[in-house]
Amino acid sequence: MPPRSDAPAESRTLAVLVDNEPGVLARVVGLFSARGYNIESLTVAETDKAANASRITIVTRGQPIILDQIKAQLERIVSVRQVIDVTLDPNGVQRELALVKVRSAGAERIEALRVSDIFRAKVIDTTLESFIFEVTGASAKVDAFIELMRPLGLVEVSRTGVLSIHRGPDRN
Repeated sequence: MPPRSDAPAESRTLAVLVDNEPGVLARVVGLFSARGYNIESLTVAETDKAANASRITIVTRGQPIILDQIKAQLERIVSVRQVIDVTLDPNGVQRELALVKVRSAGAERIEALRVSDIFRAKVIDTTLESFIFEVTGASAKVDAFIELMRPLGLVEVSRTGVLSIHRGPDRN
């Protein structure tokens, strides 16, 4: 059955468990670029030194049939151990971290602190003219915090990208 062009695009978070060896990330990213798929967020790190394993977390967007094809193509890469669609997993947990620099004075400075308190953001650096906040949570929460800081003197943002893990006692 050919892909439906009228199907709405959706976002998916894929956790790709791989052998920690040279070239694996290039092969995974190459699959996306060769087929014209976009990566909205990418994080990668070694997760188990003894097992020589790394976890690549990828957020991508597309029609459901294309996203299923991406998952199937990832599973065919030799160094890939497992692909988990965290978005569709009821036990999947997703979070992001951002550092947000805001330059403000007077009432804007007080408002920036008030907003940071509402979002449970931590002040990790302060000067007489600026703050650096650390905010964690779902990507939508991070986006909302950034948008509220914009009129208060937003200077710079650095984001980790989405991280994911499986809820419960089992390893996934």
